[in-house]
Amino acid sequence: MPKFLRIGVHQSNVSGYTSKAWCVRRVGSAVFLKWGAVEVHGAGDGRKVYWTIPPREKTIRCGTAQRAMDYAKAAIARRRNHRYEPLTGPIAIRRRSAERGTELKPALATILIVDIVRSTEKAAKLGDARWTKVMSHYYAAVRKELKTSRGKEVVTTGDGLLATFKAPAAGIGCATAIQKAVRTLGLEIRVGLHAGEYKVSGAEVVGLAFHIGARVAAKARAGEVLVSSAVKDLMSQSQIRFRDHGVHQLKGVPERWRPYRVED
Repeated sequence: MPKFLRIGVHQSNVSGYTSKAWCVRRVGSAVFLKWGAVEVHGAGDGRKVYWTIPPREKTIRCGTAQRAMDYAKAAIARRRNHRYEPLTGPIAIRRRSAERGTELKPALATILIVDIVRSTEKAAKLGDARWTKVMSHYYAAVRKELKTSRGKEVVTTGDGLLATFKAPAAGIGCATAIQKAVRTLGLEIRVGLHAGEYKVSGAEVVGLAFHIGARVAAKARAGEVLVSSAVKDLMSQSQIRFRDHGVHQLKGVPERWRPYRVED
C-alpha cells in the first residue's frame, strides 16, 4: 500500500470542532488526493477524529514521476501554510449515536455541494499568499449567497462547501448565483444537488443523501449545476429547465442514477 505523505487536522481544533483533514500520496507519475470534513473530540492521546461526511478522492495523472513529485510537494506546501499538523491513527467514518446519548432525528432537505474545479493547479500557480486571499473572497461570496437564499451551511470540505435548503428552488437559485459570483474571482465551480432525508444529532449529520449529493457533484463539469432525479421531480411545476445528463453509476451508491443539468 502506498505511503501517505501527509495527513492532518487544523491545529486550531478543539474538542467538538469541525474542520478539515487531507492526505496526499504519490505513486509513480500519479498523485492521489483525499480530503474531507472531520469532527474532533478530546485532546492529546485521547483525541478521536471522525469524518462528518465521507471523504472525497481525486487522482492526478502527471505524465512523469518528476512532475508528480513537484505536484505533490506543491500540494503539501499549500496545506502546511494553513497550519495543519500530522494526525496519528485512523479517522472513523461515523460514530454510533449512543456515544452522545441522544437519538438521531430525521430531517428532510435539499443538499447542495459546491467544489472548485482544478483548485490545486490554481493554488500552485498563484502561490500561497494570493490563493489564501482568493479563498477568503470565495467563501465570503458563497456565504453571502447562502444568506440571501436562506441556506444553512453544514460544513466546508477542503475547497468546497456543503449546505442545506428547505426548498429545491432555493438551492438551485443559490447555486447559479454562486457560479456568477465566483467567476469574478477567476474561479469555476461544479455543483451537485440532491433532495433526501438525513439524520441530525447535535453537530453530527449522517445519511445516504449526503453521499448521493457528493457523487452527483462529482459528475458535474466546470460551470455545471447537476441535480438528482429527486430534485427534478420536486420541480415539476417550476419554470426551471433541465437537460438529461445520462445514466450514471454513482460511486458507492446503490443502483444507477440519472442526473440533470440546470439550463440557463
